[in-house]
Amino acid sequence: MRALLTDLRLAWLLTRGSDRREWWRVGLTAFGAALATGIGLAVVALLSLDGFYSVSFGSGLFDSPSDRRNVSLALGLLLIPVLGFLGQCARIGAVHRDRRLAALRLAGAGPWQVRRIAALESGLACLAGAVVATAAVAVPLLPYATPWAGVVVVGVPVLGAVVSAVALRRVVADPLGRVRRVRPARGPGRLSGTATRLLAVTLAALALTPVFGSPVSFGLGPVTVLVLAVLVSLVAIWLSGASSRQLGEGFAAGTSRPALLIAAERLREDPWSTARTHAALLLVTVVGSGFAGVRQILLAHLTERRRTGHLATRMAYYTTGIDLTAAAILVALALALTALAVSTAESLAVRRRGLAAQAAAGVPHAVLARALLLETALPLFPAIAVAGLGGTAISFWYGAAVSRYTDVPVPYAALLVPVGVYAACVLAAATSLPLLRRSVRPGELRYA
Repeated sequence: MRALLTDLRLAWLLTRGSDRREWWRVGLTAFGAALATGIGLAVVALLSLDGFYSVSFGSGLFDSPSDRRNVSLALGLLLIPVLGFLGQCARIGAVHRDRRLAALRLAGAGPWQVRRIAALESGLACLAGAVVATAAVAVPLLPYATPWAGVVVVGVPVLGAVVSAVALRRVVADPLGRVRRVRPARGPGRLSGTATRLLAVTLAALALTPVFGSPVSFGLGPVTVLVLAVLVSLVAIWLSGASSRQLGEGFAAGTSRPALLIAAERLREDPWSTARTHAALLLVTVVGSGFAGVRQILLAHLTERRRTGHLATRMAYYTTGIDLTAAAILVALALALTALAVSTAESLAVRRRGLAAQAAAGVPHAVLARALLLETALPLFPAIAVAGLGGTAISFWYGAAVSRYTDVPVPYAALLVPVGVYAACVLAAATSLPLLRRSVRPGELRYA
């Protein structure tokens, strides 16, 4: 306990002494923690309502226990991109803190103690965000406060510190002040392959159920949705990294354009650097494409039932649920895009000496800027195209099921989602271009 208190005191002193760059990291981490705390408190408030409860907003969507459980599940799934965002903030913080952590090693701290101090720094930032979020939502949610609200407020900083420790598990600060990242040579390994096979078997069983029947009941409950989300995320990591490597090798061997050659060599050197961020984007693209098509079909079906007088309840009850689902997907997309921008900034910070050397050798700034955008655009194009087709297939499958009862429109809206996501990804990567100009200054050549 005494050692933990000592590390906590060191983390607090290091946080207080942060420079302007690190205060950006602290602010982003606090923002992610505040969002996670707000989501957790909202889930606790919804689950604290017992039985039928008349809520003044939501058009009756929060009145019944089953509807509140479904809304709580959707809110809980939003914690996945939030935790990914916190991990990405910890990674970019590790680059900015390399020389300070190396000084701790010189003072006698071990590698695990250094990682623990770095994780506690993130935990303090998460605690600040959790306190702000609690103060902001305390008044409207005070009538529904339960002891679980305190667990959320305390658990978010702890969870943020754990996520930071996991994100920093491959970062080793040596006494010379150099941060070394150990990259996997062969991709994610057996876990991704096992997840791919499990997902393929599950999808095949679900696809063949209408033809041969199902000896196993596939209930789309919370556990099933969570397992499928994790499996899809692991598979998306492998697909993103594999496509990055293949594209890098192909373009590096056959192009003469400087910007494309630099981007291709970067992808071939480290194809897995942004795979986790791309996985979140691919998952959001699949869900968003499928939802856009299903929303178009569902609204047409509900309009037809209201016209014929067969609608069970008010139209606002259904549209409110659809709008809340769309808002949740947009929030997840915004978090994934923010994580992509943070990842691009981290990549620039890690490679600032190499970029400065290229600029000193005469490479124009415009070529380096195009190479930076191509590093994001090249591997994401086939991956988002496949994800969009998968989501479109889901919407067509839903349309085929509903067409037995009524005429449904062609879900063309699903095809627009991957185009919008891809454009947003390029714009998110472009937000790091101002940092590129600072990274290629000759003074960066002094740092190892």
